[in-house]
Amino acid sequence: MTTMTRSVEPIAANRRRAVAAAALVALFWAIAAVLVATAHLQLDRVSPLGSAACEIAVLIGTAFVYMRLAAREATVDHALLVGIVWLLLTIVAELSIQSYVHHGWFALLGTPARPALRNVFLFVWIFAPAMFARRESMD
Repeated sequence: MTTMTRSVEPIAANRRRAVAAAALVALFWAIAAVLVATAHLQLDRVSPLGSAACEIAVLIGTAFVYMRLAAREATVDHALLVGIVWLLLTIVAELSIQSYVHHGWFALLGTPARPALRNVFLFVWIFAPAMFARRESMD
């Protein structure tokens, strides 16, 4: 089936690829969020800095796996977009959980009582995927 100027099939293939990419971004974010929250809840009582180091390692590890399995040929632009989406999903998740439990819940981004560590987490959520991008954009 063709239109007057080009085939519809490449458009459908691009749409399927975009939906699959979005699903993989969400899946790997969910994996990272569960692992980070678990590490925070288990380790923060013992050692806040040790917990932060473990959470950062989990984020970097998840970003590495995402970039190697789901986005092998991704550019730095793609990786930064993924990081921004991960951060937005993290903020929405924390706000949703806070409104549900009716008190502060800071397992994914860190507590506001430690602003420097919170800023590190914001940075890591965004830039962890970009650390493993294989090539720059051609634009």
